[in-house]
Amino acid sequence: MLAEATVEVPVDDRYRLLVDGITDYAIYMLDPEGYVSSWNAGAQRFKGYNENEILGAHFSTFYIEEERDRGIPQRALEIATKEGRCENEGWRLRKDGTRFWAHVIIDVISDQNGAILGFAKITRDLTERRKAEEELRRSEEQFRLLVQGVTDYAIYMLDPEGNVSSWNVGAQRIKGYTPEEIIGQHFSRFYSDEDRAEGLPAKALKIAVEEGRFEREGWRLRKDGTRFWASVIIDPIRADDGTLVGFAKVTRDVSEKRAAQETLIRAQKMEALGQLTGGMAHDFNNLLTVVLASLEVARKRALKGMEVVDLIDNAIQGAQRGAALTQRLLAFARRQELSFEAVDITDLVRGMADLLQRAIGPEIPILTQFPICLSKVKSDPAQLESALLNLCVNARDAMPGGGTITIGADHRSVSKSSSRDDLPPGEYVCLVVKDEGEGMDEKTLASAVEPFFTTKGIGKGTGLGLPMVQGLMAQSGGKLVLKSREGEGTTAELWLPVVETEIPTATETEIGETAAFDSDRPLTVLAVDDDGLVLMNTVLMLEDLGHETVQAQSGKEALAILNSGTVPDVVVTDHAMPGMTGSELAATIKDAFPGIPVILATGYAELPAGADPRTVRLSKPFTQAQLTAALGQARTRAERAR
Repeated sequence: MLAEATVEVPVDDRYRLLVDGITDYAIYMLDPEGYVSSWNAGAQRFKGYNENEILGAHFSTFYIEEERDRGIPQRALEIATKEGRCENEGWRLRKDGTRFWAHVIIDVISDQNGAILGFAKITRDLTERRKAEEELRRSEEQFRLLVQGVTDYAIYMLDPEGNVSSWNVGAQRIKGYTPEEIIGQHFSRFYSDEDRAEGLPAKALKIAVEEGRFEREGWRLRKDGTRFWASVIIDPIRADDGTLVGFAKVTRDVSEKRAAQETLIRAQKMEALGQLTGGMAHDFNNLLTVVLASLEVARKRALKGMEVVDLIDNAIQGAQRGAALTQRLLAFARRQELSFEAVDITDLVRGMADLLQRAIGPEIPILTQFPICLSKVKSDPAQLESALLNLCVNARDAMPGGGTITIGADHRSVSKSSSRDDLPPGEYVCLVVKDEGEGMDEKTLASAVEPFFTTKGIGKGTGLGLPMVQGLMAQSGGKLVLKSREGEGTTAELWLPVVETEIPTATETEIGETAAFDSDRPLTVLAVDDDGLVLMNTVLMLEDLGHETVQAQSGKEALAILNSGTVPDVVVTDHAMPGMTGSELAATIKDAFPGIPVILATGYAELPAGADPRTVRLSKPFTQAQLTAALGQARTRAERAR
C-alpha cells in the first residue's frame, strides 16, 4: 500500500492563504508612499475593488474628499511611522461612492535594520454598530430632553443608598434645589422631621426593593422649609443580572388637588348637615306641635276643672317619640348606648317572628332560611331586633304589589387579602333580609343610608331607619351592605362579628343595686344644670318622689354649696356645662368629698375622656322611674364603698 503524498506548503503561502480567507476585515499592504501593494478577499468584499483595479492605487482613494483635502491620509502614515501604529475611526468610501464607518489600524513594517518596507492596514466595517450607537445616543438624548422638559413632575434618580444622582427641571421647580445643591445629598431631607424619626425614607426604599414599587402620598419639604402634599412613586432599577443599581423617583405636587378634595368634602358635609338639620327641624316641629297643643288645651281645661289626662298622655307620647328620634340620631352618629351580648341570630329571629308578621301584615309571607348550626354574634339584642324590624318594614313598603320577604343567615370569612372594605379579618355571621320589590337604581342606592333620605311618601318615613342600622353595625364591629337593582328587589346584609366567648349582660351587682334601694327613703339631692328649665323639671321630679333638693346652675356654684357645709346624699349633674363640665365636677367631688355619689346626666352614650367609668350615668331624656333607679344605684355603690 502506497503512502498518501503530503504537499508541504511554504510558510509565506500559508500566511497568504490565511489573510485571503478572512472576509470580515480588509487586510492589505501599502508601500512606503501609501500605494496598495496587496489586497485580500475581505477588502474586495466591502470596498468593492478587485485586486486588478486597486493594486498600485494610493490608499487615499478610500478617504472622503474633505479628509483628503485636510491631508488626513498622509498624517496617518506619519503617525504610524513615528509611533509604529495609527488607529482611528471615520467615514470611508466604497468603489460605488457610498460611505461606510470604518475602524482602521495602520502598522509600520520595517526590516531588521529599521528601514521602512511599507505599512499593514486593517479596516473593519462598523457601519451597523455605529447606527445602533447613534440610535441609542439619540434615544438617550430624547429621554434626557423629555425628563428635563417635564416641569410638573420631579423626576430624578437615587443611588442604592438613597443619595440623589440626577435632578430634572421639575424637581428644581417643585422642591427648590438646583442640581449643584442636591446631587449627592440623601433624599430623606425632603421628609418632615416626624417622618424621618419614624424611618419612613428607609421603609420606602425597602418596600420598593421587596415589592418592586413604592407608592404613597404625604407631606414633603421644599428647600425653604414649606410643606407640600406629594404623590410619590419609587421604582427600583436593576442591571441585567438583577443587581440593584439605584431607584427612579417621581414626585408630584398635588397640594391643589388635595385642597380641592377637602373643599368638596366640606361642601358635601355641609350639604349633609343641611339635610340633617332640615329633617330634624321638620320631625321635631311635628312632635313639638303635638306636645304644645296638648299642654295648651290641657291648661285651659284644667282651669275649668275638666279632665286633662288624655291630653297629658298625648303630650307624653309626643315627647317619647322625640326621644326615640334622638336615639336614632345617636345611632346614626354611633353615639348610642349599646348593651353588647352574645346573640343567637336564629333564636332572635324565631322569637320575634310573630312581631314581624304583625308589623308587615298577613298578606306578605316571611320565609326563613337558617343553617342547623350558627355561631353567636356580638350585638345589642334589642337594637338588633329594632334593625331587623326596620328592614322588614322597608321590604314590605318596597313590594306594593306583594311578594315574599326572605330572612336568612350564614357564616362568612374575611381574610387579610379580602377586597371587602371596612371589615377587619375574622369570622362573621351575615344576616340577610331580601325582598322581591321594585329595587333601586344606582343613584338611589348610593343615597339610601343618608340621613333623612327616603323614597316613601310624606309622613311615611323619617329617613333615619337605614342610618340607624348602619350606626348599629358600625358600633357592633360589623357592616351594613345593601345590594339592589331596578326590578330585581333589594338585599340587606348585616355583617356581625362572631364571638368565641359569652359576653355578660347586666352584672349581678347592677341588678342587686337597683333592687336593694329603698325608694321610700327620702334623700337630699344636689341638682346641677346650667339650663334653668331642665333644672326646674329635674327638681320637680325629685320633689314629687319625696326627696329634698338643693339647686346649682354651674359646677362652681355646686362646689361652693358643698364647701359651705351642705352635704347631700347624692349629686345629680348635667355633663355639658360651660366653665366646668359634669365629669370634671364629679372628679372634684370624688377627691374632696369621696362619700358623696355623683350621677352624670348626659345625652351621649360614651363617658367623656378621663371620666371615672364607675360613675352612674343617667341618659337624657329620663323618666322618674329611670331617675329612681339611678339614685338607687348611686347610693348602693356609695354604701358598698364605705
